[in-house]
Amino acid sequence: MNLPPRLRFAHLPTPLEPLPRLTAHLGGAEIWIKRDDQTGLAGGGNKTRKLEYLLADARAKGARTIITGGARQSNHCRQTAAASARVGLRCVLALGGDPPREITGNILLDELLGAEIVWTHDQTREAVMQSTFEKEAASGNGPYLIPRGGSNVIGASAYAAAVQELANQLLDGAGSGGGGFTRICFASSSGGTHAGLAVGARAVMPNTEVLGFSVEEPLDELKSNVARLATDTAAYLGLTFAFAPADIAANADYIGAGYALMGDRERETIRMLAQLEGVLVDPVYTGKAFGGMIDLIRKGLIGKNERVLFWHTGGQTALFAYADQLIAHR
Repeated sequence: MNLPPRLRFAHLPTPLEPLPRLTAHLGGAEIWIKRDDQTGLAGGGNKTRKLEYLLADARAKGARTIITGGARQSNHCRQTAAASARVGLRCVLALGGDPPREITGNILLDELLGAEIVWTHDQTREAVMQSTFEKEAASGNGPYLIPRGGSNVIGASAYAAAVQELANQLLDGAGSGGGGFTRICFASSSGGTHAGLAVGARAVMPNTEVLGFSVEEPLDELKSNVARLATDTAAYLGLTFAFAPADIAANADYIGAGYALMGDRERETIRMLAQLEGVLVDPVYTGKAFGGMIDLIRKGLIGKNERVLFWHTGGQTALFAYADQLIAHR
């Protein structure tokens, strides 16, 4: 893989750890976890890997202002604000909807990190991001626009590289006791992480399924988006293979009540993982995906003889915004 230039501020490689108590509790597949919740930068998460490459591109192009957007409790926006602060760039975030009455979770961290927040109100995030970019360009502020989730070929490249990191850890014995993994499971939304993992696995771990659990997108739409981005990312990295939607492994059965809405499965998953392994997942992304993986293990659709890896993409800082929903259902 011909990887693009990057900055270095993520805490890498992230730990690769077994989850023995959860494995015993479920009585099914052997479960491991890849701790991208520990990448650093104001709580960590998967976007930190992407931002090493995206901000390197921004600096190479002489940018002085980073613009991106996301949902109200966006982990991507929080990490972008932190990365921008780390390298001395101004950051403007387009957050969905109206300002909340209470400042908590990632919104609090965005403020502490010095990001300027533009609320979208009744407009789309993409429209507000674009109009903000045009305004900053007209003012001579050197803007650089990062798409939602950092999901373009530059950002996705980080997760192709991350699979090589995982393969090296396995070679070095970090996952000793069973060799590789039959599946890698994770939360999938804007598609950049999913596409990068698919490219990396095709290149260096072809016998491992890359299974993304959708947190909002319909299955056909998610698979089409990821296939397109994975194909473009492979070409960007100098690889010759392409992806069709049928090549993308995904599951959209665990979206639940909808994006950023917490139900009983998410609550059970958050408490189970916290109380058995001391690991925190969030209601929006990792709690949904981990809950889906647990259900597939319980149903035997992920077999007892499998060795499965959950790639933890972070998000635990958003838990504080859901405290009333978690505590009320104890």
